[in-house]
Amino acid sequence: MTLGNPHTPQAADRGLTPARIEMYEKEFASRPANRLMQNAVTQTPVDDIALDRRIVTAADHSVSHHLDDWKVTDQKRSGRCWMFAGLNLLRVGAARELGVKDFEFSQNYVLWWDKFERANYFLESMIETSGADVDDRTVAHLLGDPISDGGQWNMFVALVAKHGLVPKTAMPETESSSATGPMNRALKSLLRRGARDLRRLAADGAEAQREHKAEVLAAVHRVLSIHLGTPPQKFLWQWRDKDQEFHREGWLTPAEFAAAYVRIPLDEYVCLVHDPRESSPAGRTFTVEHLGNIVEAPPVVYLNVEMDLLKRLTMDAVVGGEPVWFGCDVGRMMRADIGLWDARLYDYEAVYDAPFAMDKAERLLHHETQMTHAMLFTGVDVVDGAPRRWRVENSWGGEKADSGFWTMNDSWFGEHVFEVAVRRSALPPELAEALAGPPIVLPAWDPMGALAR
Repeated sequence: MTLGNPHTPQAADRGLTPARIEMYEKEFASRPANRLMQNAVTQTPVDDIALDRRIVTAADHSVSHHLDDWKVTDQKRSGRCWMFAGLNLLRVGAARELGVKDFEFSQNYVLWWDKFERANYFLESMIETSGADVDDRTVAHLLGDPISDGGQWNMFVALVAKHGLVPKTAMPETESSSATGPMNRALKSLLRRGARDLRRLAADGAEAQREHKAEVLAAVHRVLSIHLGTPPQKFLWQWRDKDQEFHREGWLTPAEFAAAYVRIPLDEYVCLVHDPRESSPAGRTFTVEHLGNIVEAPPVVYLNVEMDLLKRLTMDAVVGGEPVWFGCDVGRMMRADIGLWDARLYDYEAVYDAPFAMDKAERLLHHETQMTHAMLFTGVDVVDGAPRRWRVENSWGGEKADSGFWTMNDSWFGEHVFEVAVRRSALPPELAEALAGPPIVLPAWDPMGALAR
């Protein structure tokens, strides 16, 4: 094979020649600021160097509308933020109904059913795509992460609707619910092997494939029960309220418990997103291929809206006394020890003397961003009718920030928040009508199908 003449201008432009490398080295050494930054960053974390102290010192964590008076939860070493955020939203009304200060639904119970349903959903996707090559882009995407911890708002609602809820005392945390890595490793191996077998059985028909799927699911059930325990079909519910009065409600099923203590109409909530790409018109609904966890549940559907409306609806809900579930790209411009997000928190351009700026649409198109985490808005600071900063209940424990409650400056919301769940009745009439339209179908690998972890 001929690689071409290495002395031609074209080859010189394509390769890293010694002359070009020497030029870069001389350019770096010629600037005192580069040497200064080298000395600093080789001894100190770059985020400490790039941190804009003006933003930190100007940060005021107080807000005009503040809902939370409870303790935060802790997802520990798991990717369950989306279900923690959902359960944190629901526990507010449950705690009031029970007359207790703090209350938690069992996150382990929801995890168990999500994993089992997700395994079935994946195997059905493998049956559906068994006629495609294994290196087909959709098949490869599905095989890349067959049973993630992550999820979406609609997936949380589907789990509650089908399987109900239980209090944390009825199915407490285990080692594996708090650190899901080893369990997920076993599940992924089982499911990829199952995918291999289902694809081999494609010529024998769907009946043969589903017979084998049942065998794979039996093994998945064993793994989940070994790691997480067995989800209760009934449990004895009794408790003592904040006034120390004892209550016993008797034996309840998870469905009965959810019906009694979920105090908001989950089926009235819709998921709004901000996707500013030219290919994603505002006012239209979207769905993503093979995104979901329960086969028979309604598909995951988003309504794309402008950022100003997303902020206003979120602000109105919080001012009205209701926390708001949301998804974002959490690691951007974040300072964990003080619990702060700001769009200009770090000045990396000054450190590296290089441009980094891309707008939100460009970051989505070029794989620079996607939703990575879900949390709960529990406060907002409103000035002249507009939000200035937000108070956020995270699920990373209470050691950082304000006992686990973080502060988000409004500049960060616009850049890095992707979706919120709000009541359908809060939408303008034209957008409420748009929910009935057929959704635009995005491919399985589209960044708007990312799962919050």
